[in-house]
Amino acid sequence: MSLAGKTLFITGGSRGIGRAIALRAAQDGANVALAAKTGEPHPKLPGTVYSVAKEIEEAGGKALPLVVDVRNDARVQEAVAETAETFGGIDICINNASAIQLTPTLATAMKRFDLMHQVNVRGTFLTSQTCLPFLLKSDNPHILNLAPPLNMEERWFAPHVAYTMSKYGMSMCVLGMAGEFKSQGIAVNALWPRTAIATAAVNMIGGEAMMNASRTPAIMADAAYWILTQRSRDCTGNFFIDDAVLTAAGETDLDQYSVVPGAQLAPDFFV
Repeated sequence: MSLAGKTLFITGGSRGIGRAIALRAAQDGANVALAAKTGEPHPKLPGTVYSVAKEIEEAGGKALPLVVDVRNDARVQEAVAETAETFGGIDICINNASAIQLTPTLATAMKRFDLMHQVNVRGTFLTSQTCLPFLLKSDNPHILNLAPPLNMEERWFAPHVAYTMSKYGMSMCVLGMAGEFKSQGIAVNALWPRTAIATAAVNMIGGEAMMNASRTPAIMADAAYWILTQRSRDCTGNFFIDDAVLTAAGETDLDQYSVVPGAQLAPDFFV
């Protein structure tokens, strides 16, 4: 199966993993709606919805750049409607937008708590809910959340309760919606990296040392591509890990994804 002619609605696609998934789909000739906050260049971070849209077109896809804050109900609804009108429907919803702050309870301002829960949990629920009427009309509909497996262990909560709660909220959307829409043929899955991924967020947290101990976003893009090209009725309710997906699919050279080939890789959270 290919993503040729399929329409993807991706949140947070102006850089990092969202951008990588968009460009991988574009290679097949997919239609990609990029819904992200960055419309104007950020002083410290690369990429806008417009720059990535240009890359999508150059890669062979069709792009619709949309400046969207997933906390804004009306704007999400407008963006989804514009996507469906432009491309004739929506086949895939990817909830990639995320906010992170790795602080303990006493150091977490409620403003940051609210941001993480509004973007991660509420934004995922809202975007999925808004895309669902269009997904129900697709012949192979998928929702993919960039969310971790539900490992309910103290060690994943204690260092940063607020962040873990918000990411597990995204995971619970997978668990619940997969069951809710299974009979209607909508696949709902999660994808999470086993190692750190070289993104702006990882650079902010760990600097060059962490970046050099990371894999590139391409591993997440290739794993997402495999998931999204499966028959939706046969592939739902899974909490996938990137390298396990690719190994099962027959990939033997995972070192190609390392920022520094042969380097000791830093594990990600929750795995």
